[in-house]
Amino acid sequence: MIKTFIISLLLLTAVFTQANAQTGCSKFYPLKEGTKAELTSYDKKGKIAAVVDYTVLNKTQTSEGEVATMKSSIKDDKGKLIAETEYDVTCDGTKISIDYNSMVSPMMMEQFQNMEYDISGVDLEIPNNLSVGQELPDAEMNMKISMSGINMNMDLTITNRKVIGKEDVTTPAGTFSCFVITYDMSTKMGMTQTSNSKQWIAEGVGMVKQEDYQRGKVSSSSVLTKFSK
Repeated sequence: MIKTFIISLLLLTAVFTQANAQTGCSKFYPLKEGTKAELTSYDKKGKIAAVVDYTVLNKTQTSEGEVATMKSSIKDDKGKLIAETEYDVTCDGTKISIDYNSMVSPMMMEQFQNMEYDISGVDLEIPNNLSVGQELPDAEMNMKISMSGINMNMDLTITNRKVIGKEDVTTPAGTFSCFVITYDMSTKMGMTQTSNSKQWIAEGVGMVKQEDYQRGKVSSSSVLTKFSK
């Protein structure tokens, strides 16, 4: 369950891609206030597991470039709000950097809210220019948790990110010409879980589809079901 919600938030790495290209800063991330997207996640049987809504709350100019504050809300298959979180996305004109705190799901933050914890990591980056065969930087999140004298660690790493091709994809939000990106993810908290993922990212819209695999089989998937800017 934890992995499912972490992946849902990681989808935001591409959810709003390219819709802000006309500004000249973020080619693969719309930093325009009010931009909204909805991702619907499905389990391995094709049943709805969760719906994640994303909104660009505001945008500011800093010495590092443009910084947008994002809000994500997770609802269950019945539409009940489960959790919400906010984090920043920075654009320096050549790439966007997504706050590594976005890798921590709202579900986890609520679970640990009465505990002491420290989060560190490496932001997830998406260059403005993508091409088939291009390798993308790794990302990671490390969380140290202390509860009643007991210390726990959680490590999440995203590696082997690569643009492997271009394909047309149709979802409830429309038909899009996409770059295809693959990556590996490892989550360690006591025991280690690994998975492989594939994302379809469209110019002007962002990520329109994702599939997650374990042992070569689809374990979960997500598609863009709504988008507005």
